[in-house]
Amino acid sequence: MSSAVLSIGSNLGDRLAHLCSVVEGLGDRVVAVSRVYSTAPWGGVDQDDYLNAVVLVDDPEFGAHDWLRIGQQLEQAAGRAREVRWGARTLDVDVVWCAEDGVVCRSDDPELTLPHPQAHNRAFVLIPWLDVQPDAELVVDGNARPVRDRLAELDAAERAGVRPTEFVLSAAAEGSAS
Repeated sequence: MSSAVLSIGSNLGDRLAHLCSVVEGLGDRVVAVSRVYSTAPWGGVDQDDYLNAVVLVDDPEFGAHDWLRIGQQLEQAAGRAREVRWGARTLDVDVVWCAEDGVVCRSDDPELTLPHPQAHNRAFVLIPWLDVQPDAELVVDGNARPVRDRLAELDAAERAGVRPTEFVLSAAAEGSAS
């Protein structure tokens, strides 16, 4: 059995619909979904704010690379174009953390580095992750520590920039967030 933490975000088009498409596309694999947050873009490229969330998933047939593959398929279905690093996108699905048969996956594969090498620096990943897994731990440089401690180490402005929205992430979410 494989379980994973997926960070999802969108800042182009109907942002909420793009996030909902992930929940729909993952179907019965979804264990929990965080609140939806609005965040400023990360990486220094001028663009609109993102909607972000975290989805916990599991599937007895999946491995870490299967989560990457399905995430990329969902991105493609949303019209994702990879033109500018950290640029605007219809949908971004990142595998942040994965465990197979209860063992946390570690990978230096350039296609899928696990745990995600920048997750500990991104409040827009850590805050929603804590919504759905308050006792989560993240290994950085061989050191496992609670996600809440890693979040506390981030700059206060970084944490404050992750703002909860009124949006609910579900297959039947109403309204849009263009």
